[in-house]
Amino acid sequence: MSATATVPAFEEEPDVHEEIDACVSRWSGQEGNLIMILHEIQNHHGYVPREASLLLAERTGVPLARIYEVLTFYHYFRLVPQGRHNLTVCNGTACYLKGGARLLAELEKRLGIKEGETTEDRMFHLETVRCIGCCGMSPAVVVDKETHGKVEPNDIAGILETLRQQETQPDEPANPA
Repeated sequence: MSATATVPAFEEEPDVHEEIDACVSRWSGQEGNLIMILHEIQNHHGYVPREASLLLAERTGVPLARIYEVLTFYHYFRLVPQGRHNLTVCNGTACYLKGGARLLAELEKRLGIKEGETTEDRMFHLETVRCIGCCGMSPAVVVDKETHGKVEPNDIAGILETLRQQETQPDEPANPA
């Protein structure tokens, strides 16, 4: 599997020019407007597509290099689409010493992607962080917002299978009162 998600081109999305124009207009003349516009774009798309950056540079006159300087400086901004499930491997000292690198290698092997990438079907995004503050549970992996502690490489298959099964099961109907 490749890390590049198959998604419609940004330009194919309806009213994309109007969306960027509205953001630029809304924040025009305000200090820090570039960051606020980029926040709006990311909130709408889940990441900041390259095409949006190009269009933003054209509409604002801000050099594309400056836009990317902001995008790459702040950890908040994402340049690739996220997956529906975010897998975060803790790489802090305790987790690293107790096998965090093995967990990352197992996830990369099973998902066919590297750290920082998203699966082609956009189901999974894999990343590492320096520390999640759960050293007593090391090695740890955060799956979406749930922390899994004392994870072994052979636990990874089960974690991924559970997530895949959740994707195929229809939502439970609401229980009538």
